[in-house]
Amino acid sequence: MAEEEQAASAKATASQEELKKQLEESEKKASEYLAGWQRARADFLNYKKEEMERISEFLKYASEEFILKILPILDNFEIAEKKLPENLKADELRSSPPFADARVKDEKPEVQPSVDYGASIKGFLQIKRQLENFLKSQGVEEIKSVGEKFDPNFHEVVEEIEVKDKEKGIVIEEILKGYKINGRLLRPTKVKVSK
Repeated sequence: MAEEEQAASAKATASQEELKKQLEESEKKASEYLAGWQRARADFLNYKKEEMERISEFLKYASEEFILKILPILDNFEIAEKKLPENLKADELRSSPPFADARVKDEKPEVQPSVDYGASIKGFLQIKRQLENFLKSQGVEEIKSVGEKFDPNFHEVVEEIEVKDKEKGIVIEEILKGYKINGRLLRPTKVKVSK
């Protein structure tokens, strides 16, 4: 009987050792699986973050092509505004109620003008301002150039002019406005510079 007890005790000890060994292997596998899952989750979160940044950048500049098509319209508004007679511009700058009845005096006093130029000019300039405000809301900003030092990153020289009392490379005249979108060049400013 003592032999049987010894054999049973040896068997139980062997069984315990085997169970301990299986438990250690299971714990080792569980920690490997946990570490693998944590790495996979971290990789996924990094991927998700990178994709969100990429999509955000894409959306930020997706409207760039559309805005490039709108800029010539704004250029035409600028040209038309420059060609307006000073007295009509002055009427617009005065603080009058919207679409005030401000008729322009015609050269022939006996004939009244058929168009309310003051209201038309005011409306024209309001549309221009709305377009400028829309572009600003899209992250578009004008590049300031006149009086600035020529910067090849933002300016394109169309002509060099000999000017006394001016340092070489100073922008004298802006031919076509340039713009940036969210800090990135959209269209360079075409300028005349001093030589």
